[in-house]
Amino acid sequence: MDLDYSTEELAFRDEVRAWLDASIPADLREKVLNYSGLSKEDLVRWHRILADKGWVAPSWPKEWGGTDWSPVQRYIFEEEYALAGAPPIVPFGTTMCASVLLRFGTEAQKQRFLPRIYRCDDFWCQGYSEPGAGSDLASLKTRAERRGDHYLVNGQKIWTTLGHFADWIFCLVRTDSSSKKQEGISFLLIDMKTPGITVRPLILLDEGHEVNEVFFDDVKVPVGNLVHEEGKGWTVAKYLLGHERLSTGRIGASKRELLKLKEVAACAMKDGRPLLDDPRFRDRLSRVEIELMALEITNLRFVDEMRRTGSIGAEVSMLKIKGTEIQQAITELLMQAAGPLAQPFRPIDYEGFDGFTASIAPRYFNFRKTSIYAGSNEIQRNIIAKAALGL
Repeated sequence: MDLDYSTEELAFRDEVRAWLDASIPADLREKVLNYSGLSKEDLVRWHRILADKGWVAPSWPKEWGGTDWSPVQRYIFEEEYALAGAPPIVPFGTTMCASVLLRFGTEAQKQRFLPRIYRCDDFWCQGYSEPGAGSDLASLKTRAERRGDHYLVNGQKIWTTLGHFADWIFCLVRTDSSSKKQEGISFLLIDMKTPGITVRPLILLDEGHEVNEVFFDDVKVPVGNLVHEEGKGWTVAKYLLGHERLSTGRIGASKRELLKLKEVAACAMKDGRPLLDDPRFRDRLSRVEIELMALEITNLRFVDEMRRTGSIGAEVSMLKIKGTEIQQAITELLMQAAGPLAQPFRPIDYEGFDGFTASIAPRYFNFRKTSIYAGSNEIQRNIIAKAALGL
């Protein structure tokens, strides 16, 4: 196993770092670093800057706009991208829907959707979870009945991230209720402007509007929007969930947040000394930092395996488990460091109000979701036990 970067890879890292430093708009970087919300216009603007550079979809085949980077180069890019405080590339189009189309889509579907995904002319969201069908996704009940040249879709999706921004949604629907639950599912692409679709906001504990519930009432979807075979959507879903879990470790972002945590703790005072000098706080901080270093080495092992074999096994679920636990631990320590200043409101008659620390509590609440989405951490442990350990 080789975990060292070559001379060429180090030069590539320097190129990426320099370009990001020069190209991220200052207002967008400030929003990311201060935990401010990003609008649809913000996300699309940055997406198109990356598209103009040719770096918005590194994993795509070169003929469709990919970079032809090695797995190590893609890892370096993701690491530097997060450390730089760049806005996220919304994954539903470029990472998720595109990977499905490239693997299972027809040539007509690729020609129709991929160029528009690349330029973010269409903003995508994901229609998987339903009330009563989250971690047990195969229990979904949204129905799609074949009516000649179209399907008639009825049902509900929930926790639909950025559904209020979306132009299109890719959905798992039930096309056959008579077979085993995994075998009666299909994968449809649905235009969000189709009559019969209603999007309602779900306001989370951080008081932000990020997720939604989406209702389908007699929504007509052309048969040509079926991806892969009817009744074979579970195959597509498993393939897609693997791509989603690869990106949930967020090691670069956690390294950036750890530096921010140290800055806050160095300024916070306890018993007349910086909190950073408190032995009990330093112990917790050191444990998180060591776990993050171990996670980074584990991730590099997967990168090396991908470089050598072209694939990785079910063990990748470790990245999701530990990565999200570390993300949550950092938000908890930030709350402890900021103390009462972490509350999301301005105290009366207090001149030292800090907008950054006031965003820490909402972020803490928001990050409770990380160990649940993309398959809960309990499900990830079951995957490792069955697929990796053979238990």
